[in-house]
Amino acid sequence: APSSVSEELAEMKLKRSEEDLDLMQKQIESAQVLGTALAYNMVLDLPFWAGVLICAATVILLLGLQSYGVRKLEFMIAVFMLIMASCFFIELSHVNPPMNELIEGLFIPRLKGHYAISDAVALISALVVPHNLFLHSSLVSSRNLPSSSEAVKDASVFFLLENAFALFLALVINVAIVSLSGTICADNLSLDDTNTCSSLTLKSASVLFKNILGRSRSIFYGLALLASGQSCAVVTTYSGQYIMQGFSGMRVFIIYLFAPCLTMVPTLIICGIGGALRVRQLINIAAVILSFVLPFALVPLLKFSSCCSMIGPYKNSTWITRISWILSLVIIGINTYFFCTSFVSWLVYSDLPRFAKAIISTLVFPFMAAYIAAVIYLAFRKVSTNAVLPSSSVSCEIEVAEVPRQDNKDEVLALHC
Repeated sequence: APSSVSEELAEMKLKRSEEDLDLMQKQIESAQVLGTALAYNMVLDLPFWAGVLICAATVILLLGLQSYGVRKLEFMIAVFMLIMASCFFIELSHVNPPMNELIEGLFIPRLKGHYAISDAVALISALVVPHNLFLHSSLVSSRNLPSSSEAVKDASVFFLLENAFALFLALVINVAIVSLSGTICADNLSLDDTNTCSSLTLKSASVLFKNILGRSRSIFYGLALLASGQSCAVVTTYSGQYIMQGFSGMRVFIIYLFAPCLTMVPTLIICGIGGALRVRQLINIAAVILSFVLPFALVPLLKFSSCCSMIGPYKNSTWITRISWILSLVIIGINTYFFCTSFVSWLVYSDLPRFAKAIISTLVFPFMAAYIAAVIYLAFRKVSTNAVLPSSSVSCEIEVAEVPRQDNKDEVLALHC
């Protein structure tokens, strides 16, 4: 029957969306677990595999706070953010950056240096991650809200203010990090420290701070990195739990124990076999995979939240939809352009023989063309679903393809957005 075929197609699409979202979430969590393990290595001189195990144990324990209410878990995340902000501002007060140049750079940004574009892309990518949007939805659903239209609108306003405050705090912390690194590297340094500034990493930054600010100041950097990685690992695992529960319908305690293992086991194997070098390579690979999977999670979310058949009268307004699409296309375009230019630069200046470069080009460039075509198709494809909605609740323009009546006088609508 046509109805059974459409149900199977819808189930296949949901399954594919679940796989994309799970892949995205696991890659983010892998990078954050590795960052936490690196922080344990810097602060306590622990091996990477031990840091991964400690991070896994603390994530499971902190997620157990859900049994006492989501507010307890949110309070712990707020404590981690406070520790992170305090550590960076303590170090920032020691180096005393020029405030006039800091404010000027905040409102009139300029990109200088060979790695300036990649650093800017990394900062944007660290803030714009789709799992945070799903996490915000889970926090809304965790509240006991009345079902009236006024209560839903009031809750949306308060959650908007809460998210705006969280993003503003993230902006302030990022400004402190960039200002701290920029001020240190702008001073008269030794030859070794100058070379370190030319290619800063999480590990080399700790050595740089120790050489210039002293060991006590470098410990603050390690604590900030530890708080950042631990809080992000908890948040990402919680959002992954919400995504898996929504798509698969599994019980919470099963996902609570099963989800961290999907990330911790391969990460632990890589840390045990590869060591520090492989850890940094895995962080970079996870960032690349995240930038690739980003459109397949972000574009459907924008389309669903702007579609009447999904949200009903609570769908995004026209101006929010337009601004969201513009910002999303800019971010996706920057990620794609940066990856393409970086790959071409690596291919041109690598020491590989010509036949190897030809084979790699033959494989990668058609894949990139297919990837861009898939993103364009996903953006322009219509969202269609069969939904049962009371006729009084449909307050947006829809295309009615079929309107049979049921006993409860609800309308079965084939809606297209």
